[in-house]
Amino acid sequence: MALTLVIGNKNYSSWSLRAWLAMKIAGLAFAETRVLLDEPHTRDNILRYSPTGRVPCLIDETAGYELRIWDSLAICEYVNETYAGGALWPAERAARARARAVVAEMHSGFAGLRANMSMDIRAHAPARGAAALARPDVAAEVERVRALWSECLQRSGGPLLFGAVSIADAFYAPVVMRFATYAVPLAAALQDYCAQVVAMPVMRQWIDAARAELEVLPNH
Repeated sequence: MALTLVIGNKNYSSWSLRAWLAMKIAGLAFAETRVLLDEPHTRDNILRYSPTGRVPCLIDETAGYELRIWDSLAICEYVNETYAGGALWPAERAARARARAVVAEMHSGFAGLRANMSMDIRAHAPARGAAALARPDVAAEVERVRALWSECLQRSGGPLLFGAVSIADAFYAPVVMRFATYAVPLAAALQDYCAQVVAMPVMRQWIDAARAELEVLPNH
């Protein structure tokens, strides 16, 4: 199976984590090409693989030709259809529609949270988290995540957003890590959800690799 996923630093690259996690959940074997972020030649190095100059990018050479997919959600959808038999979305139609809406909301929104609570798995920054939560835009987006998670868990009964693990959990895994880094207050049920995500063996693999990295990026 000639699959390669081009990613950034595991400590910092939230979009890389989403695609990587979905592929691991699907049980795929794939090579990783890690391109260091925020280096002088980062964009040029990524452009060798992705036309956008951004990570992640999936390269699939299994069909006898090279297919490149350079968007995290597109990667997840492709993996789900091609390799996971549809199992990365909920089986029930209404739940599947809600899951897609939940993922699309994260894919296109939460700009304040992203800008003020960047993913940094190695860090513990409660003071920075408190300062971010003092901003109305960040506070509103964090509250939206809390409400969204609560609704999903109430509907599904847990332990993950739609019961079994799905693309939705892969998309919100970086938020789980952000909330830990910045000590965002959560109700007990949401703390339990975060613990479930962190305890997944594939998530532990990513976290351990992130903590083993030596690079320190500015403005994170």
